[in-house]
Amino acid sequence: MEQLSQLIQAAQNELDPQLKALKGITAALKTAANLAGEDGADALPMHKALLKLETAAAAINSETVNAAVAAFAAATQTALDNLAYDFAHDLREAFLARGETVKGRPPTLAIGLFIFQIDIAARKGQWFYGKEPLTRPIPLSLKGILRAYDQQTRRITNRTLDTDAFLAELYKTWEDCLSKKSRRPSKGRINIVELYAQLVLNRQSGRFWNTPARATFKDYERELFVRDLVLLRDSGRANFIVGGEERELRLGVATKSQAEQTNRSIWLPTHEMDGDYYGDLTFDPL
Repeated sequence: MEQLSQLIQAAQNELDPQLKALKGITAALKTAANLAGEDGADALPMHKALLKLETAAAAINSETVNAAVAAFAAATQTALDNLAYDFAHDLREAFLARGETVKGRPPTLAIGLFIFQIDIAARKGQWFYGKEPLTRPIPLSLKGILRAYDQQTRRITNRTLDTDAFLAELYKTWEDCLSKKSRRPSKGRINIVELYAQLVLNRQSGRFWNTPARATFKDYERELFVRDLVLLRDSGRANFIVGGEERELRLGVATKSQAEQTNRSIWLPTHEMDGDYYGDLTFDPL
């Protein structure tokens, strides 16, 4: 009898996970069916149900279940897209009332210099300048979105730059980076993110170096560095005379591998949604 008991227990142990999986997919399908049977597609509950349905379906080997999940996923995406378009319409109207134009289509909208990325399933959105995030994901409240836009307009759009001073600062930082190399890189190219990090260090005061702490650290956010480079580029200023020698600032377009890594490249916008990745910086003698 002991051997029989062991065989029965082994069979039960094998079937228990399958039974659990069947219960899970049955419950998930029932929820999805109830939502699908409603008169209108309710995007957010459908998205929540889809996540559970996909998780449960992963434990089931069934083409019929997979087909049902795919169909429900497509319907959910359509509902989310419609919800995003409705919100985008309201956002367009809010900006139009202020005399500002919204370009693009959900989930990516362009307003002024900025991009607003909508995550309708999370009911949040996020402001970007080029590829640089300006805010954390914020609730899809028109008032909050407009307030964040105005804050970033003052901070980014209205920013001014002393181009001569910035060129000199970039050159000094470039030289500092070169001095740390055991061998001079080809054509004096310094990775642009490496140079940015050195520039941040160069801006620290003696107080910070005497007592390194967050309270004494002078921040220079990456999005401000990007904005300063854009302002410098748009000014047409690239030449710099040092020691009686004229040099020209040149940015090297990033390779594909560099562009895929934020710690090796920086995106400089040319328009709201257009721009280029750059991987290095040098000052060539003329």
